[in-house]
Amino acid sequence: MKNYTKISDINNLNQTIKDAIQLKVNPFQYQSLGKQKTLVMLFFNSSLRTRLSTEKAAKQLGMDVMILNVNDAWNLEFEDGAIMKMDKSEHVKEAAQVISQYADIIAIRAFPTLIDKQKDTSEFVLNSFLKYTSVPIVNMESATAHPLQALADAITIEELKSLAKPKVVLSWAPHPKALPQAVANSFIEMMQYLDVDLTITHPKGYELSNNVVKNTKVSYHQNEALKDADFVYVKNWSSYKHYGEILSQDSNWMMTKTKLGTAKFMHCLPVRRNSVVEDAVLDSEQSVVIQQANNRTFSAQIVLKQILENL
Repeated sequence: MKNYTKISDINNLNQTIKDAIQLKVNPFQYQSLGKQKTLVMLFFNSSLRTRLSTEKAAKQLGMDVMILNVNDAWNLEFEDGAIMKMDKSEHVKEAAQVISQYADIIAIRAFPTLIDKQKDTSEFVLNSFLKYTSVPIVNMESATAHPLQALADAITIEELKSLAKPKVVLSWAPHPKALPQAVANSFIEMMQYLDVDLTITHPKGYELSNNVVKNTKVSYHQNEALKDADFVYVKNWSSYKHYGEILSQDSNWMMTKTKLGTAKFMHCLPVRRNSVVEDAVLDSEQSVVIQQANNRTFSAQIVLKQILENL
């Protein structure tokens, strides 16, 4: 693996999932692999799980880690030919090349604007670093994708599934803020690679990109979609067609114990209790959100391992 910016960067997904699960048995078995290697983590946006799990993963591989909250330094310019007389102090052309001299791998987290669809879907931050750096890049969530989270989700399902082909449902839920489509996009893409029966359910107006959904089943009737589900992944996203807008905050779409049935409950966290999902679900044995969060370490670690092996 050269970079991990999208799920298709993984050469053998099923084997990678198995290897990640095996890492949990002895997380330090490849500690010499990252010795005298440095991971630089760049955060254009806030983070809890991604920041801590990726740092832990790198250190379990023996790497040194440096972390920069980029906007605490100064705003970077990404436009070619820009006349830099405003609030941007450095162009990504120089910044990326400089950081490459300090790092063996660079990991980047940069959310979308949710205002300019064309700019967001261009992945201008991530692709600028891919263009100007000389070291591998890891996507810690970009404008349209969260491949590390999706890999952790796949690991979780593999560990917990009782059927060879489980029924998996991705359900939209209400949220007071406009949220990106990145987690939903990557979860759908990941499930399309795996042997699962996937259904997406959401209110009308919350259709995701056709390039993401493809032939996956979509239902506007949540209760119908949830019938006989083995895993239910709940996530809010703002409108893609009416880009970044909140079209509905219908509390009837909140996940409840009754709706969940016997399925396992999944969510990437953070989650708003009694808004996205009721306490009775999160506090039940059917909730696997803590296991999911733990698997973030091992999704990052298996990715970093494969990149280090290719250096």
